[in-house]
Amino acid sequence: MKNKIELFIENAGPENIDRVIRMCWEDRTPFEAIKEQFNLTPNEVIKVMRKILPLRDFKRWRVRANNLGHLKHLKTRPPEINRFKCSRQNLDGSTKGYK
Repeated sequence: MKNKIELFIENAGPENIDRVIRMCWEDRTPFEAIKEQFNLTPNEVIKVMRKILPLRDFKRWRVRANNLGHLKHLKTRPPEINRFKCSRQNLDGSTKGYK
């Protein structure tokens, strides 16, 4: 029997999996936003990232998420951060063309 993580990866499709990965790498996107859109808890997000990313990239992401953990949870965010994405970011998540 497959668990929730395996079912998500199998049924989500490549575009949704890519979106979850981008949201995880974005510093301003909290785990609560991922939970709202994809119904994945923070622990499940970590398991998805562990399954999808190569080991080296997963370790790099975990260090980044732990160091910036105060940004990845709404309760610990500074009040001046009131949006989930950069003001220069397009709807598809890219910031190409900006320096």
